[in-house]
Amino acid sequence: MPIRVQNDLPVKEILERENIFVMDESRAMSQDIRPLKVGLLNLMPLKEDTELQILRSLSNTPLQVDVIFVNVSSHESKNTSTSHLNKFYLPFEAIKKQRFDGFIITGAPVEQMLFEEVDYWEELKEIMEWTKTHVTSTVHLCWGAQAGLYYHFGIDKVQLDKKLFGVFEHRVQNRKTPLVRGFDDVFLAPHSRHTTVPTESIKQEKRLTILAESDEAGVFLSMADEGKQIFVMGHPEYDRVTLHNEYMRDKNKGLDIDVPKNYYKDDNCENKPLLTWRSHANNFYTNWINYYVYQATPYILEDDE
Repeated sequence: MPIRVQNDLPVKEILERENIFVMDESRAMSQDIRPLKVGLLNLMPLKEDTELQILRSLSNTPLQVDVIFVNVSSHESKNTSTSHLNKFYLPFEAIKKQRFDGFIITGAPVEQMLFEEVDYWEELKEIMEWTKTHVTSTVHLCWGAQAGLYYHFGIDKVQLDKKLFGVFEHRVQNRKTPLVRGFDDVFLAPHSRHTTVPTESIKQEKRLTILAESDEAGVFLSMADEGKQIFVMGHPEYDRVTLHNEYMRDKNKGLDIDVPKNYYKDDNCENKPLLTWRSHANNFYTNWINYYVYQATPYILEDDE
C-alpha cells in the first residue's frame, strides 16, 4: 500500500524523488476502498494454465482485485471444455457495456497467420477499440502485444528465421517510469514465438515509450498514452515448467525444435528448469496494478446504460 503523509510534510518531496509512492492526506481522504475490476481476455489454448499464471501474478498486490474471465464468441476452443467456459467465462457481448479498471489480453498460438486470417480478428479489433473508452489500463501479452501494436499503431510483425524460445536478458530503459520501478538493470523473461515486431519500427513510433529491450529478443516492454496501453512481448507470467512442456510437446511431435535457451542446467532437459524471472514478473504486475490501475482509475465505474 502507499505511504500516507500530511500534505506539507517536508520529507514528502524526498520520498517522491526516491520513487517511493506517497499519497498525501487530502487525496487519501477522497478515496474509499473497493475491489479493482480486472478483465482477462484469455486467448491461450490451455486456458486453465493461463488463469493460474495470471491470478498468481495478480495476487501479489495487497489490493483486492476481482478478475472477470472473458472469451471470444467467434472462436471455438478445442483445448478447454465447454462446461468450464460456460461456467467461468463471459462472452465480450455480455461485458461490453461495463467499465473496467484493468484489462489483460493474452497471447495466442496464431502468430504465423496474418492477423486478418485469424477467425476472431474482427471481434478482437472491436475489443481493442472498446478498451480505449472502457478500461483504465490494458496489458497486451505476446501475440496480444503484436495484435495491439498492429491495430493501434499499424506496426506489423515479421517472421523470424527460427523460433525465439527460452529465457533472455533484457535491459531496463526509462528507469524513472513507474512500471519498471524496482527492476534490476538487467532481468530475465521467457519468450516463445515465431514472429517479432522490429525494434526500429517501435522506436519510430513517437507515441510509444520503450521500457525494456534485449539484444537477442528485441523490445520486451513498451507503453503508450501514459500507460493506458501496455505491450509485453514475452511471457512473464509463465510457470517454471511451461517452456519445458512446450518443448516436450513439440519434440514428441517430431518437430524441429531447439532446447530453450538459458533454461535447463547444461541445456539438458533431464535437469529441472531454473526459475529465474518470477520476481520481476511479480514486480511488473504489482507496478501495473498500483500505478496504472489503482492510481488512475475513478472510484465509481459508470457502466453504459
